Amino acid sequence: MTFDYRLKKEKDFNLVFKKGKRLYSESLTVVFFPSKQIKAGFAVSKKHGGSVKRNRIKRLLRESFRSFIPNLGQNFFFVFIPKVKTDYSLAEFKDCMNKMFKKGGFFN
Repeated sequence: MTFDYRLKKEKDFNLVFKKGKRLYSESLTVVFFPSKQIKAGFAVSKKHGGSVKRNRIKRLLRESFRSFIPNLGQNFFFVFIPKVKTDYSLAEFKDCMNKMFKKGGFFN
């Protein structure tokens, strides 16, 4: 059984962007809004490059977020927005997410 944690609907993205709060780090911005379940969306603009590069960034972000799901104590919708850089790594995204989740008090 798989846990569907992805934020997919346009109305959910609009709700998070309109009413959510933001946290910043050196590589990521996260916008979050309280909800009934944990879901995450990933907004990677065309400024990051072609579709191959944008999809790789989204895969890295999804894998990073997946590792934190068991430790999150509260239910929120999250939207992650990466900052434009030349290189992206899984370790860097995990580190930034860890810092932001601690800063926001999202852990159990």
